[in-house]
Amino acid sequence: MTLVGRRDPALERCASGPLVVLTGAGLSTDSGIPDYRGPGAPARMPMTYQEFVSGPAAQQRYWARSHLGWSRMRRAEPNAGHRAVAALGADLVVTQNVDGLHEAAGTRDLVALHGRIADVVCLACRRTTPRATLQQRLEDANPGWAARHADVTVRPDGDVDLEETADFVVPACADCGGPLKPDVVFFGENVPKPRVERCYAAVEALAATGGTLLVAGSSLTVMSGLRFVRRAAQRGIDIVILNRGATRGDDLATHKVEAGTSEWLTALADVRLRAS
Repeated sequence: MTLVGRRDPALERCASGPLVVLTGAGLSTDSGIPDYRGPGAPARMPMTYQEFVSGPAAQQRYWARSHLGWSRMRRAEPNAGHRAVAALGADLVVTQNVDGLHEAAGTRDLVALHGRIADVVCLACRRTTPRATLQQRLEDANPGWAARHADVTVRPDGDVDLEETADFVVPACADCGGPLKPDVVFFGENVPKPRVERCYAAVEALAATGGTLLVAGSSLTVMSGLRFVRRAAQRGIDIVILNRGATRGDDLATHKVEAGTSEWLTALADVRLRAS
């Protein structure tokens, strides 16, 4: 275990040179967005893609919960960890988060692997529209809903713990009348291939430049992120994992850091700035 404030081989490894950063939900906890798998987090299972497309009942359940959760998530602000990532000058930042906080912090070279909760797509005509537009339509169709359920617990991906959803009204696509879905990758749905290929290319390029793959705030439980760590290990690339608690990539890591993401990433950004 490496702690900020002592000699930190992981910090030294990332202090200069090419860097690809992979972030997860642990990076956003300091912004008030809970983590599915962090220490003390209760067991939760989000709706799968197959369940969502099974019919109107599942979509009603999803949007009733998401209507409440997103109204809170959209008020979240980037924390010191997001700002530090934006300042690192990484070759690429790959985030598993859908909260849009990296974008808000000014990160430029970014792949939002699972999309952004602030966008909505029609499953019939594929038109993409802002979530804020749908949020207003949901409020108009369900007056008083938010006030009646103000005490529900928010989940990490923008929905809440709520069972009573049978009377919630879900608007259809304004263009074609098709069903609407947040433009994010659900469990059971594939990440678009171009995104994956761009991430693989950035990771593989580190082998020729002596660069480092830095994982920040991810337990690497799902394969969408773990595969990049495995690819880096196959190519002999140094891997630094910054996460409180165990991850599925710990046995592949060159260095494992047990520290807060905001604190450690801020220290790294400062070191890289001085080295530049």
